[in-house]
Amino acid sequence: MPTGIEWTNETWNPFTGCTKVSLACVSCYAERFAKRLQKNPRLRKKYRNGFRFTFHPEELERPYGWKAPRMIFVNSMSDTFHEEASDEAIHQIWKVMEDNSHHVFQILTKRPHRAVNLLLKGIIYPLPNVWMGVTVEHRKYIHRVLYLQHFDLAGFPVRFVSAEPLLSPLHDTLEPFLGVVNWVIVGGETGRGARETKKEWVIALRDLCKKHNIPFFFKQWGGRNGKGGYLIGGEEVREFPSIVFRNTKISIGGL
Repeated sequence: MPTGIEWTNETWNPFTGCTKVSLACVSCYAERFAKRLQKNPRLRKKYRNGFRFTFHPEELERPYGWKAPRMIFVNSMSDTFHEEASDEAIHQIWKVMEDNSHHVFQILTKRPHRAVNLLLKGIIYPLPNVWMGVTVEHRKYIHRVLYLQHFDLAGFPVRFVSAEPLLSPLHDTLEPFLGVVNWVIVGGETGRGARETKKEWVIALRDLCKKHNIPFFFKQWGGRNGKGGYLIGGEEVREFPSIVFRNTKISIGGL
């Protein structure tokens, strides 16, 4: 489905539903959306289980119908490496991404330990059109970045960190690991009870990325009404990685 997520073009959800594992999950946007979509006549069948983990094998065919190249956020309403997702289902997702090499697939997880385990078992494998990311919303989860080393060594072209919602200073704990990170996304929390993202935390991360020549994408300041905007000192900072893709160096953000 088309998306309002500024760093992607499309979402694709063969999995829906998840369970809370860290601070970012407290106000999970996907859980709110799932409850809303349960009431949608067109989508209520897909979201019949609410936010309980569910595999939708019929969704595996969807990317084959998208002819123009797109950036596709995989399982925005779940986690590709959720404990209840079978190895076989994850392998099927990988095969779809391999077959649709004209698209870029973006995977973001809070469970990188399982992703590495499946990589070592050969269930998943490096593809030039698959980007691997981890959520690090607070410095207490910086260990998730360590797992990106495996994806760097395996040959995944983009390994990224999503610090959304940013709930603590991160620049000092992230800097030692930037050798394996080549994109950073940052954003504040939105909605009722939104927790504060401090300006100095964002600026420190932006400056760190600039120092190391890493693309930095600032999504939003957040807040209850989500009307805080997305400018940093009056400047829009929404950068994408440039990679060698299908033998041509392109800016993926321009797709």
